[in-house]
Amino acid sequence: MFVSFFPRPKLFFLSAIVWTALAMLVWHGLASNLFEAPQRSVGLATFTSAPALWFDLYFAACSAIFAAGWMLVAPHPWARWSILGSALILFTSYFQVQVSVAINSWYGPFYDLVQAALSKSAQVTVQQFYSELSTFAGIALVAVVVGVMTRFFVSHYIFRWRTAMNDFYVASWPRLRAIEGASQRVQEDTMRFASTMEGLGVNLISALLTLLAFLPVLVRLSSNITELPLIGSIPYPLVFAAVIWSVLGTGVLALIGIRLPRIEFFNQRVEAAYRKELVLGEDDPARADPPGLSMLFGDIRRNYFRLYLNFMYFNVGRIVYLQTDTIFPYVLLAPTIIAGKITLGAMNQILNAFAQVRTSFQYLINSWSTIVELISIYQRLRGFESKLQGEPPPSIETETEPLSSG
Repeated sequence: MFVSFFPRPKLFFLSAIVWTALAMLVWHGLASNLFEAPQRSVGLATFTSAPALWFDLYFAACSAIFAAGWMLVAPHPWARWSILGSALILFTSYFQVQVSVAINSWYGPFYDLVQAALSKSAQVTVQQFYSELSTFAGIALVAVVVGVMTRFFVSHYIFRWRTAMNDFYVASWPRLRAIEGASQRVQEDTMRFASTMEGLGVNLISALLTLLAFLPVLVRLSSNITELPLIGSIPYPLVFAAVIWSVLGTGVLALIGIRLPRIEFFNQRVEAAYRKELVLGEDDPARADPPGLSMLFGDIRRNYFRLYLNFMYFNVGRIVYLQTDTIFPYVLLAPTIIAGKITLGAMNQILNAFAQVRTSFQYLINSWSTIVELISIYQRLRGFESKLQGEPPPSIETETEPLSSG
């Protein structure tokens, strides 16, 4: 799965983490101080200021040095896509987080302008109003262009990864063909693994970058909040509330959905067995007889019903949590709003920053269904690789699914 696309995967990913940490230390300790940061840029200035452009250049230089080192030490046919392509996806994820930061900065002056116009507390002209809207339009245009180009590139990235896995497995097809569901694993699972892994990876990176970008914003905005309901006055109350609420929800839902990966693995197994019998029946009249197909489809029915039941438990907890999550920040802000200690603009900035931080911490909650699917696919492809490496198959390959009908 990884050897086919990345050079020496274990060492590669370890070195990527170390290099990233080193680059961040150099940036925060030295490089970022070469340009004086502007005072809370709003609009397109967020992306075109000297510090922003300097960071873009610094990121490109670090990525090029890392890629050149690996291409010299461990040449790999897919290195340009796996190393430089991954770096580009990482950068676009960072850039899209900066778009969110720019929009959050725009919230303050815009909603304060709206409040002033509605309350008649200050003279607001139509030109001022449309000027703020045009600022948002500029940010949105950048977001659209970058988002569309990113998705186009990512589509090609996924297909290259699938191609690498396909070539790797096809080269060893004589040794793999006897494994249950071999054709499905090569044709379908490679595609699903690449696309699912990329999606989860990008979302994880985006969640981490969003957390790094918005935690300082939330710390700054916490100065407007004096106390929390039931808790009272504590340092950085919004950060404290976001962390506790998100970690609690993630832990509970992960516990509820702990059985789902195993059931999904069995689901793929029984689907593969049914499909294989149908394919064999196309050329052999002795195969795919009604009683045999009925038994195989019964296995599918039993496993799907079990999957539906477990997803029902999970979705009850997930939906209740996410619905409560909608009003949770308003509950936190209730004493401050009632006391009139913040403006409409500041409130919207707080709500948006709080939502960004909560969403980052809730990565597992929002991705659990996809993670379940990825674990299942990984286990199936791992069975392939154990055969190639002469290792015993994973224990789940020899397990039988429960017989309860659900």
